Amino acid sequence: MSFELETAKSPETLRRVAIDPVSRVEGHGKVTILLDADNKVHQVRLHIVEFRGFEKFIQGRPYWEVPVMVQRLCGICPVSHHLAASKALDMILGVRQLTPTAEKVRRLMHAGQILQSHALHFFHLSSPDLLFGFGSDVAARNIVGVVAAHPEIAKKGVLLRKYGQEVIRMTAGKRVHGTGSVPGGVNKSLSADERAELLKDAYQMVAWSRDAVALIRGLFEQNLAEYNAFGRFRSAGMCLVRADGAMDLYHGGLRAKDIDGKTLFDHFDYGRYWDVIAEDVKPWSYMKFPFFKALGADDGSYRVGPLSRVTLCANIPTPLADKAREEFLAFDGGSAAGATLGYHWARMIEMLHAAETIKDLLHDDDITGSDLMAGGERQERGVGVIEAPRGTLIHHYRVDGNDQVIRANLIVSTTHNNQAMNTAVREVAKQYLDGREVTEGLLNHIEIAIRAFDPCLSCATHALGQMPLEVAIVDAGGTVIDSATRDQRGLTHHIP
Repeated sequence: MSFELETAKSPETLRRVAIDPVSRVEGHGKVTILLDADNKVHQVRLHIVEFRGFEKFIQGRPYWEVPVMVQRLCGICPVSHHLAASKALDMILGVRQLTPTAEKVRRLMHAGQILQSHALHFFHLSSPDLLFGFGSDVAARNIVGVVAAHPEIAKKGVLLRKYGQEVIRMTAGKRVHGTGSVPGGVNKSLSADERAELLKDAYQMVAWSRDAVALIRGLFEQNLAEYNAFGRFRSAGMCLVRADGAMDLYHGGLRAKDIDGKTLFDHFDYGRYWDVIAEDVKPWSYMKFPFFKALGADDGSYRVGPLSRVTLCANIPTPLADKAREEFLAFDGGSAAGATLGYHWARMIEMLHAAETIKDLLHDDDITGSDLMAGGERQERGVGVIEAPRGTLIHHYRVDGNDQVIRANLIVSTTHNNQAMNTAVREVAKQYLDGREVTEGLLNHIEIAIRAFDPCLSCATHALGQMPLEVAIVDAGGTVIDSATRDQRGLTHHIP
């Protein structure tokens, strides 16, 4: 799918409008829109303008440092990177099966991450648009406005996230950037007191998560035509599923379907993900563009995350979330399940699943066990895949005989969604901006399309090979005295 100009007009004849930065997302990005004299939209692009380079600077580090290092990609979803790296290094250590305590503690940690991240995104970042309206007063369209106008909703959102953070703290050692998961297992289990402390509020979290599902359903019912049409497009999808096809956010095989619902691969061993997924680059973004090899770069884009997981799995293995899934799929003849804003509804179903999972695991005696580590026969390469809050997360490492990382490749959830996000913003621009006078409220529609995917832009910018780069040197007065660019082929061009 091309994002080039759709008319013969040259860019120099068009007016450029920029949303810089995109707000209420994690990380730094911008959107550029090219309009003609009649405000007709000719081009829309989402640019990721920050560069991190984690794939390069973890090379040469001892492998056991990696699960802690890669968390620094993000302060919102560090647990996801922590666990994906640990799973990859389990493979390098030859660990085929964790101890029951280690696996259940990791799953508990992961459920806490899903709960807190989904609560943060829905209540803090997206609910202002949903509760007040897409073009509402910008002064009120924020979390402070939600607190003032909907204090009970805001309270539940804050306390749901706080509870998820407590689950993380007790399993990982800290709320952010913990150390609980290590190659081969975990370094701590829950104490009896920690277990009892979490159990006190577990059932309340389940109830509040059900309220959140009801809230987003009610918003869909009130705004059915707008929500269903907003940025709508057909897309292939991918997620992990367990052996029986049920949702499994921690482990499983890869399932993918094309835009017509035809299965491309199912229960695919993620240890060879490169057989089905390739990555493309474009000169206008630091974020890569993955695609399904079977469909090619032009037609092989796909989306991941809550909407793909809820629609592609056979069922959800907790009863309340599974019932909510069935209602979501049946709503208005299945329309919400294909809508870009359906991400929010699917996200709340997953939050309910996470709350139920936490409650169930807290009743399992294995989480207080003492058998924490497993071993095996050393391997050179390891791949760890997990379903992060935003979608499928791939960590791939090679380690040499000196225990040093010699190669790393990360394909994060937001990178998988890159092409889909660009498609969504283009469709919204055509729906709401084309031929109209540009206002802040209309530009917010573009940002709402991006927020539906809950992107983590700082996670998504890594490098293999040469990446495009712009450098400018300015003097003390702010005047540019020299500048240069490097394109995606690695060629440097000085700008006069």
